[in-house]
Amino acid sequence: MESSESAEQSITPKRAGLVLAALILVAAVANLNLAVANVALPSIGKDLDASQTGLDLIAVGYSLGLAASVLYLGAIGDRYGRKLLLVLGTAIAIPASIMAALSGSVEVLFLARLIGGLAAGMAYPTTLSLITALWAGAPRTKAIALWSALGGAFSALGPLASGALLENHDWGSVFLITLPLAVIALAMAIKLIPSHVNESTEKVDNFSGVMSVVLIGTIVLGLNFAAVPGETALALGLIVFGLATAAAFFMRQRRLEVPLYDIKVASRPIFWVAATAGIIIFGSLMAAMFIGQQFLQNVLSYSTLEAGAAILPAAVFMVIVAPRSAKLVEARGARFTMLFGYVFCLLGFVTMLLLWKDGIPYWKVALAYSFMGIGVGLAGTPASHSLTGAVPVRKAGMASATADLQRDLGGAIMQSILGALLTAGYAKAVSAAVASAPNADQVTSATENQLTKSFDGAAAIAEQYPQYQAAIINGAKQSFIDGQDLAYTAGIVAVLLGAALVFFKFPKKEDEQRTLLEYASEDRAANAAT
Repeated sequence: MESSESAEQSITPKRAGLVLAALILVAAVANLNLAVANVALPSIGKDLDASQTGLDLIAVGYSLGLAASVLYLGAIGDRYGRKLLLVLGTAIAIPASIMAALSGSVEVLFLARLIGGLAAGMAYPTTLSLITALWAGAPRTKAIALWSALGGAFSALGPLASGALLENHDWGSVFLITLPLAVIALAMAIKLIPSHVNESTEKVDNFSGVMSVVLIGTIVLGLNFAAVPGETALALGLIVFGLATAAAFFMRQRRLEVPLYDIKVASRPIFWVAATAGIIIFGSLMAAMFIGQQFLQNVLSYSTLEAGAAILPAAVFMVIVAPRSAKLVEARGARFTMLFGYVFCLLGFVTMLLLWKDGIPYWKVALAYSFMGIGVGLAGTPASHSLTGAVPVRKAGMASATADLQRDLGGAIMQSILGALLTAGYAKAVSAAVASAPNADQVTSATENQLTKSFDGAAAIAEQYPQYQAAIINGAKQSFIDGQDLAYTAGIVAVLLGAALVFFKFPKKEDEQRTLLEYASEDRAANAAT
C-alpha cells in the first residue's frame, strides 16, 4: 500500500532551514513564556501571599489565554494573513512579559499572563499552519518533528533558566527571559517568512470566534475554582455555562455554510482521536512539571536552580526521541507510535505516585521526567502530524489551532484538574492533621485557614511558632504529598483512557494511509468544485 506521504510530492520553501528556524524561534517565545512561571511559584506565593488556587491561576493563565483564542485567531490568520498575526503576536509578547515582571498582586500577574497567552494565540498557531502550507510530503513530517521536539524542549528548559535567575534575582526576572529571544524572532519573522501562502478567501464568523473564547475560558476557570472552599456554585456555574456554550457553538458550526471550525473535517477519526490524544499527552507533561516544581522546592527543599535543572531529562529525551518518532510514524503508523508514547507517560505518572516521597534521591525524580520526555517525544509528533494530514491546506489554521489546543487546552485542563485535586488533597490532609494534633483545641480557625491555604501559608505559620516549626513543616510536606498522590492517580486514569481511545478508534497503518489518501482526494474535489 502506497503511503500518503509517498503519494504526495515533497515540497520545501526557499531557504527552508532559515524559515523553519524563524518559525521554531517564534514558537519558542510562546513555549518559554508558558513554562517560566512554574519554578517561580513558591517565590511568588510567598511574596504575594497567594493561595494555592491563586498559584494555580497564575500557572494556568498563559495557557488559558492561548487555548481560548487559538481557534478564532487561527481562522483569522487563514483569512487575513498568517504572517501578520505571527508578527503582531510576537511583538505584543514583549510588553506582556514586562507587565508580568512588574506585577504587584496575584490579580495583575494573572492578567499579564492572560495577555501574554492571547499574544501567543496570535503567533503560535501560525507556526504549524505555515509549516503545513510551505512543506509537503516527508519533509513536512520532519519539519513538524523538529517543531514539536524543540518546542517541548524549550518548555522544559524554561524552568532551568528561571531557576538560574532566581538564585540572584527576584521572581519578576523570570518573565524577562524571553525578551531577547522575542526581538530576534520578530526580526527573523519579518525578513524570512513568506506572506499569503495558501490562505483562505472564506469569511470569518466572528460570533463563533467569540463563542470559542467564552466556552474554553469558562470551563478552565471553573475547573480551577472547583477546589476552592465556598466557591462550588461559582465553579459549577462556569463549567455549565461553558458546556452550554460549547453545545451552541457546535450546533452553529453545523448550520453555517462557512464555519469557523469545520465539524465535518473535525469528525474525521484521524483528526478528533489525534486531537484528544494530544490533549492528554501534552497536558500530562505540563501538569507533571507544574506540580513537580512545587514538590521539588517545597518537599525536597531544592533550590530554584536545582529544581529547574531537575527536569532536564525530559527536555533531553524529547529532543532525542522526536526525530525518531517521525521515522516510526512512517514505518509503523501514527497509532503504534502514539500508543508507544502513552506507555512511557503512564510509567512517568506511576513513578511519581509510587516513588516521589520526602527525602528521595534525585535518580527517582530523573526517572519520572525521563519517562515523560520519552512519552511526549514519541506521541507528540504523530498527534500533531495526523491533524495536518486530515485537513485541507487552505484550512491549515484549523489544524494548527487544534495542535495548539492539544498543548495549551491540554495543559490548562490537566493543570486545572490535577491542581484542583492537589489543592483539595492538601487541604484535607492538613485539616485531618490539625484535628488529630494533641493541642488541636488551641489552633484558631484563622491559623487553620492559613495552614490549609498553601504550603507557603504553612511555612509562614511555622516561622511564627518556632517551637512547632519542624512539626508544622513536616506535616505540610506530608499533606502536599497526599495531595500530589491524588493528582497523579488522576493523571494515570487520564493516560489509560487516552490510550484506550487511540487503541480502539485510531486506524491502523494501512487503514490510516488509505484514509488519508481518501481525504486528500475529497479535498481536491471540493476545491475544484469551488
